[in-house]
Amino acid sequence: MALITGSARRIGAAIARKFHDRSCRVLLHCRNSTAEAEALAAEFNARRASSAAVLSADLASADGGEQLARQALAHFRRVDVLVNNASGFYPTAFGEVSAEQWDDLQGSNLRGHFFLGQALAEELRSRGGAIVNIGDIWADRARRGYPVYTIAKAGLGAMTRSLALELAPSVRVNSVAPGSILWPEHLADDTDPEIAEAREQILRSIPMRKPGDPDQIADLCWFLAVEASYMTGQTVRMDGGRFLNPG
Repeated sequence: MALITGSARRIGAAIARKFHDRSCRVLLHCRNSTAEAEALAAEFNARRASSAAVLSADLASADGGEQLARQALAHFRRVDVLVNNASGFYPTAFGEVSAEQWDDLQGSNLRGHFFLGQALAEELRSRGGAIVNIGDIWADRARRGYPVYTIAKAGLGAMTRSLALELAPSVRVNSVAPGSILWPEHLADDTDPEIAEAREQILRSIPMRKPGDPDQIADLCWFLAVEASYMTGQTVRMDGGRFLNPG
């Protein structure tokens, strides 16, 4: 059974679909995208009865991680794989960052996942389970205008290494660092010439000259969770070579 946070849409939904396609039951977590999560669960349950359910929790809240862990164990009575995909993402201007912004981005990208993993640690140990964290290539290369997000994702990388030690040998913990896989919301309009130029500028910074595919991230998550039996504490970049480009 796989619990995937932030799995109502985009990359999280692709990961959930991959695990469900490979005969796993899945718990779809969301914070606000309840309708989309319910639609995805309905699709899964139509294919295989009682194979998916939706859980709602705010991982940025003080007890969001523990609350989600309790919900997960109450529903399917087990968790074998935890994929920490949920993530808040928006710019914050240094010098004007508020405590609320700090708490929200640190909570949704780092603190919530830490306490979720801690609350599920004994369950994962008992199952010989795995944790896969979804990071970001910018965790190792600061992104101007996004200091709080970048710091949180860097912390998630450190959490990957720390929990790999804390949970060994029973539980493996690894991380995926995506590059440009899906265009962010502010670059979603295909008809805007300025957006087209912004996209082209990003593509010029990627040696492979194209964005990635959510299914590739999902395949990598499956490999790290299920097949990479001698791999822990690692972060794997999937970015078309973008991190190699100093520009």
